[in-house]
Amino acid sequence: MLIYEYKLDGKQAQFTAIEEAIRVVQFIRNKCLRLWMDHRATKHDLQCYCAILAKEFSFAARLNSQARQASADRAWFAIARFYENCTQKKPGKKGFPRFQHDNRSMEYKTTGWKLEPDGRHITFTDGCGIGRLRLVGTREIETFPVKQIKRVRLIRRADGYYVQFAVHAERHIEHAPTGKQIGIDVGLKAFSTDSEGATVENPRQYRKAEKRLKRLQRRLCKKQKKSKNRQKARQAVARAHLKVQRQREDFARKQANALVRSHDLIAFEDVQIRNMVRNRRLAKSLHDAGWGRFLLWVRYYAALHHVPVIAVSPHFTSQDCSACGTRVKKTLSVRTHICTSCGMVLDRDHNAAINILQKALSTVGQTGTDAPLRA
Repeated sequence: MLIYEYKLDGKQAQFTAIEEAIRVVQFIRNKCLRLWMDHRATKHDLQCYCAILAKEFSFAARLNSQARQASADRAWFAIARFYENCTQKKPGKKGFPRFQHDNRSMEYKTTGWKLEPDGRHITFTDGCGIGRLRLVGTREIETFPVKQIKRVRLIRRADGYYVQFAVHAERHIEHAPTGKQIGIDVGLKAFSTDSEGATVENPRQYRKAEKRLKRLQRRLCKKQKKSKNRQKARQAVARAHLKVQRQREDFARKQANALVRSHDLIAFEDVQIRNMVRNRRLAKSLHDAGWGRFLLWVRYYAALHHVPVIAVSPHFTSQDCSACGTRVKKTLSVRTHICTSCGMVLDRDHNAAINILQKALSTVGQTGTDAPLRA
């Protein structure tokens, strides 16, 4: 499934109609969730309940029928995830479904919208009154048959409204073998260090924007509640955070793509980021690094290129000598590995990256491999 995204250009009345439709979607989802709480309804029951809501509430009837069903699907997704966590006996909270109060998106399926042949305008044909909107972007959605577009999603962000097209298609990428295998060690001083000794600087996007974010937040706190100026200040803060988010996402995608294209096997530590951020002194820096998004994109691009990605246990990768295997205890403040047995002197992260690659090569074909080896 490919996702094509455009920014929407339209009149304020049309954006107001989108906001109203998003609130209707939230209403239907919450009503379906209440039905499940009271009667333990099934997925089929929630789908049927959408028609009942349309008869009871005129504003719900204006929304496209498949969009109402997509709202019920959202409720069932939260319910199914809760059931799955309970079945698998996930430690801690199981994620009991909650009522939604800040919905920012809605979905149409295959009806309720019409794409112009030039691929530059979209018209929503249900009773919500959204009408015809211009698509701003460089993607060529018109090259796909309309039957391949399975979802159309409207999203509100801090800088405007967007539409996403979920296209049923597959990307085919021919990976050019390079004969290189690599292990990577993610960190805070350097974003990543590989087994060849190359490092990638930590961009620290949030840290760089923190001064401006604090200033905007102080302005927001000084505004009178429920005033127009406070609303403008809130939007300024949201746009600043959105910029940081996009910078972090762009960095993660580019680094992951470059890493996968230039190697035939990638190994990394299976770090538990959720547990690491419990350290209140490092939590901000860990979140700012964005390891999770980076490793997510590494797996995604590796699947496209059919490059094996292996997650290995992080135990003692920094302590063991990559040359002789001697365990040399060191604290986090010690950044140089000095082996007491063979005398090897190496950067701590470089030594860890070599150990990660060695662990991965000893477990290829076993658990932890996310992509098959090429024949």
